[in-house]
Amino acid sequence: MKTTNTASESICVGNGVQETAELRTASIATLTQWLLDERPDLQIPSESKLILYFLRTTKYNIDKTKQKLSIFLKNREKLTEWFQDRDPQRPEIRELLEIGVFLPLRQKDKLNRQVVIIRTSAHDPQKHKQDNVFKVDKMILDLLMYLDETVSIHGVVAIFDMRGVTLGHALQLPPSMIKKAVESWENYPCKPKVLEFVNVPVHVNIVLNVFRSFMSPKMKERVTISRKGSKLDHLITLPRELGGAGESYQQLAEYWKETVHANESFFVQMEQNVFHM
Repeated sequence: MKTTNTASESICVGNGVQETAELRTASIATLTQWLLDERPDLQIPSESKLILYFLRTTKYNIDKTKQKLSIFLKNREKLTEWFQDRDPQRPEIRELLEIGVFLPLRQKDKLNRQVVIIRTSAHDPQKHKQDNVFKVDKMILDLLMYLDETVSIHGVVAIFDMRGVTLGHALQLPPSMIKKAVESWENYPCKPKVLEFVNVPVHVNIVLNVFRSFMSPKMKERVTISRKGSKLDHLITLPRELGGAGESYQQLAEYWKETVHANESFFVQMEQNVFHM
């Protein structure tokens, strides 16, 4: 079920910037015209929320919105290994959904932020391609934003659970892959607020240092690393595997597998036109 429409509300999107109906309408019109001037081939339905989400991400800075949107659209076209053939019925996708590699929690934290658990070592690196892992991550993130507009307002807290990570997992992430992943995160309209790496083995520091080398200074400031569990337990009821009393990873995986399958048409439409979001 989609969240309540915020069209008539005045919303604080950060740094004291207040989103009003007037600002929203004028800014979307400006960006829509710019996009169509740059790319006459684009089809932007009037009900699309994608431009609005990017405006919120940049706190209505038009130039920054243009920059992020440009990178986002180029990535969608260039990274076909992540953004094409996103059929949930494909065996490799179905398996990763069942494993639960990307698990948004079903309740927000005390700051109304969306918490997602990214299980970096849940898949078998000899069986599952890293590109398919990222594909499933993006599928669920796209669907999450489509179903819940408030994610674009309050942002995302990402907890990377690295328990059980092996050399095989690390070898799936050469610098070129890490660079693509970081650039995608930084140019997605979901406001990454915290990137917390938990259960981190010492030998993984090399990989994490490569991740940080590609991050903007602002993103680097949002990274925290813990050898043990999450330090966010005062803000959210964590899953049982992270020491909380919330739903287990398996329960969350089952929920998101069912939700993805119930929205198969969304992925077909997104592949035809990203502005379906």
